[in-house]
Amino acid sequence: MADYKIVPARDLQGETTVPGDKSISHRYAMLASIAHGTSEIDNYSPAADCASTLCCLERLGARMQRTGQRVVIEGLGQRGFQPPEGALDAGNSGTTLRLLAGLLAGPPFESVLTGDDSLRRRPMRRIVDPLTRMGASIQAERGEFPPLRIQGGALQAIRYEMPMPSAQVKSCILLAGLYASGTTTVTEPVPTRDHTEIALAEFGCQVARTAGIATVAGGARLEAHALTVPGDLSSAVFLIAAALLLPGSELRLLNVGLNPTRTAALDFLVSMGAPIRMTGSRTVSGEARGDIEVRSAPLAGGVISGEASARMIDELPMLAALGPFTERGITILDARELRVKETDRISALVDNLRRMGARVESLPDGLIVAGHGGAGRAGGPLHGAEIDPRGDHRIAMAFAAAGLATAGETVIQDADCVAVSFPGFFDLLGSLVRH
Repeated sequence: MADYKIVPARDLQGETTVPGDKSISHRYAMLASIAHGTSEIDNYSPAADCASTLCCLERLGARMQRTGQRVVIEGLGQRGFQPPEGALDAGNSGTTLRLLAGLLAGPPFESVLTGDDSLRRRPMRRIVDPLTRMGASIQAERGEFPPLRIQGGALQAIRYEMPMPSAQVKSCILLAGLYASGTTTVTEPVPTRDHTEIALAEFGCQVARTAGIATVAGGARLEAHALTVPGDLSSAVFLIAAALLLPGSELRLLNVGLNPTRTAALDFLVSMGAPIRMTGSRTVSGEARGDIEVRSAPLAGGVISGEASARMIDELPMLAALGPFTERGITILDARELRVKETDRISALVDNLRRMGARVESLPDGLIVAGHGGAGRAGGPLHGAEIDPRGDHRIAMAFAAAGLATAGETVIQDADCVAVSFPGFFDLLGSLVRH
């Protein structure tokens, strides 16, 4: 795949949008496929991961039409999925595999969920165990790795206390709960993103929600709905970071999702001194959204740990890459989940930061990135380097943003991997950059 060269930039200027939220797009499409009637989804994510979800749903019998970022799905009803011929390929998408596993635990047929090499290395015991407790029969490689062979059937509701926070695991169990006899309750040690609960409510399902607890009754009838997906905040963070790093930058991002369970990264940046302002707040399709305005500024640095690490797990790669540009550096703790993402993100961050000349220490559950200590905007200074994202979209985009503020040319290897979540990222970044 192609490499992409990043050269130092003067600033970032402009007003733009980011692709539709990946997490929300997955959920809208899945629920639309089991609803009664025809749903219309606008601003559906162009990410390859979300295309994998649509392909799997079509293989299960859902009929749909996609025009640009608009998707129209004819729902099959809760019991309408058909046995697929051959394995369902989730590609690189852990969300597709984990959430679909929940939906496929109920229908009375066998299905196989698989993915690419990276996804087949990601452990799935966290969904296999609760789904098995509910009554599904699941076979996995070495007990926990895809492909997952799922024999669905009559399910029983459970009350499940999650050992570690994960919105995907919570969502998997809640979706399986739609097929269960009784009321399914999931308790989280730390509240995670609540897009599934919001989407279920939008489709007419009664969902009880309190802090860290979600409950859904089996047998709920979902009704088709017209929905609009907000811009993806996790994608916006890469542009926000680039604007913060380049003196004189002024950037405005329109219609970005501002769900309170997703804005912890913005709160952290503000705590470091980032001049970020949110305007035009509104709620559409149950999801908060608005515009984000950001200007460049020196950043103090800080520590991310505990609940905060869980709440900004997708934004941690970008925040870590900001570390050398802050005064005190950035320390990330309690983020062992980064080890089992598309790649071992802790290892990838440490390796590539060192390639750029940063001082960084690897920890079992995070990393410590030294700041510049007041010696300049980039301690060292950092220099351009050959960046190996290891096929991980968030690593590639994080170092592309950082590369704009380093001395010399940065080359992002296998740059096409960004299509997993943000196709067109490099073109959009290039349109905003001034040299």
